[in-house]
Amino acid sequence: MREPLNRKHIGFDVLAFLCGAVLPCAFAPLNLYILAVLIPATMFWCWYRSTPRQAFRRGYWFGLGMFGVGASWVYIAISDFGFTSAPVAFVLTSLFVAFLALFPALQAWISIHLATRTQQKISWLVFPAVWLLFEWIRGWFMTGFPWLHLGYSQIDSPLSGYAPMIGVYGLSLLVLLLAVALFLATQQRYKPAVIQGVSLLLILTGGWILSGYQWTQSTGKPVSVAVVQGNLPQLTKWDPDKVLERMHTYQDMSEPYWGKTNLIVWPENALTILWQDAPLNYREELEHRAKTSGTDLILGLPYGDAEIAYYSSMLVLGSTPGVYHKRHLVPFGEYVPLGDVLRSIGGFFNLPMSGFSRGEKHQVHLKAAGQLLAPSICYEDAFGEELIDFLPAATLLVNGSNNAWYGRSWAPHQHLQISRMRARETGRQMIRSTTTGISALIDEFGQLIKTTPQFEQTVLQGEVMPFTGATPFVRWGNWPVLIVVWLTLAVLISSAIWSKRA
Repeated sequence: MREPLNRKHIGFDVLAFLCGAVLPCAFAPLNLYILAVLIPATMFWCWYRSTPRQAFRRGYWFGLGMFGVGASWVYIAISDFGFTSAPVAFVLTSLFVAFLALFPALQAWISIHLATRTQQKISWLVFPAVWLLFEWIRGWFMTGFPWLHLGYSQIDSPLSGYAPMIGVYGLSLLVLLLAVALFLATQQRYKPAVIQGVSLLLILTGGWILSGYQWTQSTGKPVSVAVVQGNLPQLTKWDPDKVLERMHTYQDMSEPYWGKTNLIVWPENALTILWQDAPLNYREELEHRAKTSGTDLILGLPYGDAEIAYYSSMLVLGSTPGVYHKRHLVPFGEYVPLGDVLRSIGGFFNLPMSGFSRGEKHQVHLKAAGQLLAPSICYEDAFGEELIDFLPAATLLVNGSNNAWYGRSWAPHQHLQISRMRARETGRQMIRSTTTGISALIDEFGQLIKTTPQFEQTVLQGEVMPFTGATPFVRWGNWPVLIVVWLTLAVLISSAIWSKRA
């Protein structure tokens, strides 16, 4: 039987939607990281006063607000650059947001079912454990969408000191523990809240103490680098008449840096032609320059055979030539599930070169400027558990991205924040090269050394320092945090079963 809606129910639904819509402000570019604690605490309070059905509905409203604001940039990619009409782009974006909203909805429903069936003194563990479980599931389900994980918002907070130990999921768990402590402090039966207050203080103090701890060690000499940001129009990316113009733009912008820097870096798909199909004299000129000048070149481009298999790749020319093929492809942009069906819906599903093949999980390390590299192409650096496959052998992180897809939205800022977290987790400096910005050099603490403005044709010059050693996260990945969450859920489920039998 459907429960009647009254003003109180509607009020909670509106509150849930507003909480979701405000939560993205905790992330870049606004960086109001305290909201990552306040908003979940408010939602715990909201769900705590709900039946499972109400919790599902409020979780869904929360998800609509969160992804409707925090991931709305998908519309720009579909509409402006995906050759799809505005109405169809709106429908596809809405479906995307509606699907993602199911994660917090199911999370809320399961949380209330468990919380009302477990022993009261441990029921508070339900909310952070289930929230983190669904963050993790969202990070891999259907290839994963690990955007807006709470931990990313803490890159500039006192909690960031924990990142090299427990990674972004561990930071999310700490944020959730702070949120549940704040929630418990509002409950009459948990007062006085001395224990919660001490817990908050200890967590924050621990992060502050760890924030300056050096888990890795610098090695060798700094590497001088020139990051080329071509800022060429995204709409001309696949225009055959513009292919040569793009090729020569990057070549001309790089000219002053041959022999004067150790490394030149071009972004993802700087060239929009298969390397094997590029004019022979162009390829030979770049290879000759890289071999004779003492400056290695890293460039992003398609690689392979259009008739057999082709990859989104990162190619190194110079002293030690090599190629890396992207391992984690973006659904619908780089490959199309159910391609025959979806390609008939709109232009976004029928983009040129949207049939990339996936690179092998284990690939030979790239080497440039005398350093072993941990490469990632665009979206790949959102998956820290995959990046550490190249560590601790690699001494530098290199990411090439194309953020032109998302225009002047929050997406490039959010992506840069994710890159900063990868540097913090691994204790490695990162070279980040993008087509239209924000290109950056990032230090081993996740702090920005230098950045470029967006939508300007420029070259970012600077130095990065190679690092050796392994942080706890590099050694263990997400496993310690996941084991804690799974064991906690096992205890909660056992308590719920025992309580039911009793």
